[in-house]
Amino acid sequence: MNKAEQAAMLESVLGAHAPSGTEEQHEAGAALPPLPADAMVIIPLRAMVLFPGMVLPISVGRDSSIAAARQAVRHGAEVGLLLQHDAAVDLPQPDQLHSVGTAASILRYVQSEDGNHYMVCQGQQRFRVLEFLAGYPFHVARVHRLEDEEEQRAGIEARMLQLKQRTAEIIELLPQAPLELVSATEGVSSAAALADFVAGLIDFPLQQKQELLEADELQLRLDKVLGYLNDRIEVLRLSQQINAQTKERIDDRQREFLLREQLRTIREELGEMDADSEDGEIARLAEALDRAALPAEADVHARKELQRLARMPESSPEYSMLIAWLEWLCELPWAQAPRETIDIAVARRILDEEHFGLHKVKRRILEYLAVRKLNPQGKSPILCFAGPPGVGKTSLGASIARATGRRFARVSLGGVHDEAEVRGHRRTYVGALPGNILQALRRAGSRHCVLMLDEIDKLGAGVQGDPASALLEVLDPEQNNSFRDNYLGMSFDLSDVMFICTANMLETIPGPLQDRMEVLQLPGYTEEEKLQIARRYLVERQREASGLQPGQCTLADDALHAIIRDYTREAGVRNLEREVGNVFRHAAMRVAEGEGGALRVDAGKLPAILGPRKFESELAMRTSLPGVATGLAWTPAGGDILFIEASRMPGSGKLILTGQLGDVMKESAQAALTLVKAHCAELHIDASLFDRHDVHVHVPAGAMPKDGPSAGVAIYVALASLVRGRPVRSDCAMSGEISLRGLVLPVGGIKEKVLAALQAGIRLLLLPARNRKDIDEIPAQALRELEFVWLDTVDDAMSAAIGNLVIGGEA
Repeated sequence: MNKAEQAAMLESVLGAHAPSGTEEQHEAGAALPPLPADAMVIIPLRAMVLFPGMVLPISVGRDSSIAAARQAVRHGAEVGLLLQHDAAVDLPQPDQLHSVGTAASILRYVQSEDGNHYMVCQGQQRFRVLEFLAGYPFHVARVHRLEDEEEQRAGIEARMLQLKQRTAEIIELLPQAPLELVSATEGVSSAAALADFVAGLIDFPLQQKQELLEADELQLRLDKVLGYLNDRIEVLRLSQQINAQTKERIDDRQREFLLREQLRTIREELGEMDADSEDGEIARLAEALDRAALPAEADVHARKELQRLARMPESSPEYSMLIAWLEWLCELPWAQAPRETIDIAVARRILDEEHFGLHKVKRRILEYLAVRKLNPQGKSPILCFAGPPGVGKTSLGASIARATGRRFARVSLGGVHDEAEVRGHRRTYVGALPGNILQALRRAGSRHCVLMLDEIDKLGAGVQGDPASALLEVLDPEQNNSFRDNYLGMSFDLSDVMFICTANMLETIPGPLQDRMEVLQLPGYTEEEKLQIARRYLVERQREASGLQPGQCTLADDALHAIIRDYTREAGVRNLEREVGNVFRHAAMRVAEGEGGALRVDAGKLPAILGPRKFESELAMRTSLPGVATGLAWTPAGGDILFIEASRMPGSGKLILTGQLGDVMKESAQAALTLVKAHCAELHIDASLFDRHDVHVHVPAGAMPKDGPSAGVAIYVALASLVRGRPVRSDCAMSGEISLRGLVLPVGGIKEKVLAALQAGIRLLLLPARNRKDIDEIPAQALRELEFVWLDTVDDAMSAAIGNLVIGGEA
């Protein structure tokens, strides 16, 4: 029989309810062959076993099963129900069905309004399939009906009694089982019927039910039912025991935790899972730990926590916290980086391309690379770039990373006042995270990186601890190979990290922390260096930022000189770049408005673009009168000049100090006045002058706090100029601390002060002789344009600053 004939035969059985098919299938039709006397219509079941004596509703979904059911209903015949081996198979073949099933009578067959078919069947008798017959649109098989043996043996009756007792016990343990089932069980008089009743009543696994159905011998069947029933009773008792032990320790919010623990214990007792199994999230974390290459100590600790996570329910508050901890552990760069290939020439070229000047810093980086090349196991340096804003400290870190072939990460420490920002929080806190050090290393993805700690001089301290003290371990090459973060709770090796710190001033950095760093001073730039930086980097960068093409706007060199002199007065180039950007934005506006032609900006066009000049030279006006001297000062933003103004008026010999001076500077003024009084004879002045007059010393820019001993020489010269009535040279500036013996003592910040004097138009500098060693740090341009006088005593300063004054006599 071909496929078309089978379809036509199925159509004739299904009648009006048959599914639509081809025209050939609808037109074809043939009578079914008669069934042999020992044959039976077979309906496969996916996940159900029907025992003799049981009544169950069965959903019929397959077309062949619908045809078989209707055929049995039409002829009032029984159907054979066989369990298929694989429930996923839609149309099982004979070899995919069990050989033992249950013959059942169809008590009712209905088709619902939604098109689904149902039948209510009552099991009658076991049967065994002898052979399947062909020629039908559904399964038909010749069967042998299995008869139950006699039940008069004493062993059968004993097992039957025990089975009734066990059934009563399990019904009492089942939470929703009706107690009437106990009476129904007691009323069963047949051992075979009792075994089938209990097998169908209890929710045994499907395979166990099929084994009970296939058990021919009654005693074996009773033993199997008792064995399965005893196992089920033990599971239920264990569940109740767990419930009793945990009931006192839980509330309503922990109910889900209890249910999961009960389910896990039951599954373990049934052998369905292993207590240490890893699935889903656990398996993912285990694989991540394998790839992370943790050190032995850390790996042992992590595996222990992973096993604890596997036993923990998802509803536990610690569950998500432990997952986050393990993920952080896996994502940190524990593995050793491959040995780097160092090319000194390439590194030198990169540093020169990206930064102009800074020869001392570049030489130190190249020295580090040379040592690293010869000794790969050496410790990385802890460098600290100290200098005014805008000189390129932060951008230099990225250049160093590129020159060394390392990845770059940056941590901003400005305003940090919590120790946990460095060492991390303990993971028991809600929202806990590792410190900024480990967070930066995770972003970099390697321990072999350049890590910049920016603005280390601006660390604060509060009630949460002192972060500067927490950095002591991080920045100590002898200790940071075992840095311990509070969140991780284990050591992490930082010895391969190249730390670069930046600071504007060293005074605010604690001594122990500063001692761990190699400080490299980055002074301000000279006017010529600023011009070169503007030509090489700033002009092109700002032109691209403004969207201009190279030929649309040109900035002349005299315009750059004018911007540097008249519109910016700083140690770095940050404001210079800002003003250059203003010029290009002005040009961009012209281009956007449609004004054609290339724009060339020279010094004469700057006032129309940037406004009037912001800085002018006031030296001639300020120093044209006696009692005015020019001093030099150091600030975190670089060097600067300041004017010391002295005046006298009738009074009682008091010293008045104004200009928001600090204690040290006030003491310098007191010492300068005392020294002038002590030299009254040499200066040819009447000592009683100071008894009849008050002396007022003022330092302009009174809103700016000023302190330090380096203005001592300038104050002394201003007072001497005042009492002698001789003005100080207008192109002269000075710096130095004085003693009561008239000695000039060394001061700091010489390079910054020299650069400030050069920018202000000074031509003569008076500096302490003991600072002559600092001349190596002074740029060549300053050495060419400035004249230096090295002072041993205040008399040297008087001779150089007040030109024709002869100490000890009249000129």
